[in-house]
Amino acid sequence: MAHTNILLDSNAYFRLARSIHPLLNQEFGDTKRYRLYVIADLEKEFARSRRLQNKFSWVDAQEYRDNRACKIQISRKEQKVIKQTYDYIANHARSEGLGTSYVDIMALVTAHVLDIQIVTDDQDMLALADAFGIATSTTLGLMHLMLDTKHIEMDVVRQICEYWQYERDIPANFRRDYSTLFGEEPPPPF
Repeated sequence: MAHTNILLDSNAYFRLARSIHPLLNQEFGDTKRYRLYVIADLEKEFARSRRLQNKFSWVDAQEYRDNRACKIQISRKEQKVIKQTYDYIANHARSEGLGTSYVDIMALVTAHVLDIQIVTDDQDMLALADAFGIATSTTLGLMHLMLDTKHIEMDVVRQICEYWQYERDIPANFRRDYSTLFGEEPPPPF
């Protein structure tokens, strides 16, 4: 059965990969199958950032590196289109005053060229995706999909959200989106 690819931006990966492991390249869903990926540039972003290395030291553990090793398939033609499209979307981001990084824009361009959904909580990325008609979801939306497809249980959703609050790393509109998606108030931080 064919699967639907979904791309995670760096932030979504960092928010979910430690709690839902292995996260990437694992099919889930019964009638419709899904598979999650990150772009290769996540590795470069992590390697260049001491802040990310300190905050997410677990990312460098072998089991997580192994999980990220399987990359989404991009043909040579698609790679060429990604390179050609990057400047156009990056220029639009600059003209709109959006604070998107090179890796953010590469993730959006990749999702755009491959015509797949991207998961991000970054408000500037969501605005840029909207401007170019790129399908998006948030980490809470992805967890709702995983819950609906019985890939995770509600206890896992609650634990992840408790941890986000403890770490003071909650997505924008967290309380509203959580209540809307899961029909309950978010759990308090532990």
